Amino acid sequence: MEIKSAEFIISNTDYQKCPDSKLPEYAFIGRSNVGKSSLINMLCNRKDLAMTSSKPGKTLLINHFLINGNWHLVDLPGYGYATTGKKMRIQLQSIIENYILNRAHLTCLFVLIDCRHTPQKIDLEFMEWLGENGVPFSIVFTKLDKLSHVKGIESIRAYKEKLAEQWEELPSIFLTSAEKSIGRVELLGYIEEINQGLKG
Repeated sequence: MEIKSAEFIISNTDYQKCPDSKLPEYAFIGRSNVGKSSLINMLCNRKDLAMTSSKPGKTLLINHFLINGNWHLVDLPGYGYATTGKKMRIQLQSIIENYILNRAHLTCLFVLIDCRHTPQKIDLEFMEWLGENGVPFSIVFTKLDKLSHVKGIESIRAYKEKLAEQWEELPSIFLTSAEKSIGRVELLGYIEEINQGLKG
C-alpha cells in the first residue's frame, strides 16, 4: 500500500463523537514511551502527523487521521502512565475502554510493545482483557533498531513463549523500527489485505 494522503480529522475523548464515516479504523495503543507517535509518522511517511515527545503521556485524546480517503488511523491514549494522578488514570482508562468496546468501526487494534523489555504484567493483562472481550488485535514490537539482530530474535522468541502460556493461537506479530522504517511494508500490507477483504 502506498500512502498518498494522510490528514488529521478530529481529537476528542468520547467515542460517540468520532467520525461517522463508516470507514474501517485501525487503532494504535501502547504503554508509556513505546514509540507510538514515531511509528505512526513512519507508517504515513510524515514527520509530524502524530505528536512525538520524550515526555510520556503526550496523547490524551482519541486522534483520528484519514488515510488515502478510505480508512482511519486512530492514535489512542496510552495506558499505564505512572506519573499521572489517579483521577487522570481512571479518566484515560475510561476513554480507552469505551472506544475499544463500543466503537463499531474498530477493525484491528495494534498493541505496541518495546522489544527491549521482558514481558510486562500490564501489557499481558491488557491483551488478556482484549481476548476476553473478543477485540481483534495484533502485536507490534517497536524499537527493533535498539537491539542487535541476535538480541532482537531472542527477545521476540521469549515474548512469544510467554504469550503461548496464555494463548492457544498467537495474534499477528510485526517487528518494527520507526528510525529505520522496518516493518512499514508488512504493516501497511496487512491493513490493505484486511481492507480488501472487507470490500469482498
